[in-house]
Amino acid sequence: MATKVVDAGSIKVGSYIVIDNAACRVVSVDIGKSGKHGHAKARIVAIGLIDEKKRDIVVPAHDNVEVPIVEKRSAQVLSVVGDSANVMDSETFETFDLKVPDELKATVQAGVSVLYWIILGQKVMKQLKGGGGDE
Repeated sequence: MATKVVDAGSIKVGSYIVIDNAACRVVSVDIGKSGKHGHAKARIVAIGLIDEKKRDIVVPAHDNVEVPIVEKRSAQVLSVVGDSANVMDSETFETFDLKVPDELKATVQAGVSVLYWIILGQKVMKQLKGGGGDE
């Protein structure tokens, strides 16, 4: 699991965070004022990168939270069977299967290049890479 630890008060909208062992993109951050004896609280609302579920946490702003290290790689599609594509990484030449997202099913075919992310050890197809297979 590739993560790093950052201060909860430094999380910004659009960054990534791990909530309930799921990598998420932050959509809202509210930092409340500290009270007479208390600490400032950060309320972070985020959407899952893989399952699209909305999650939120409330933590003291000075507490540490985990941030996933998202590795973005490219691959070439070798074949498509159903909603799964067999792809080959462009750098390591490793072959593996990726689930094709619903919005890409019409355009993913053998020979096209795709961008995939490695998030917490899980590989997820994100988008087609420019140009396609007709270059």
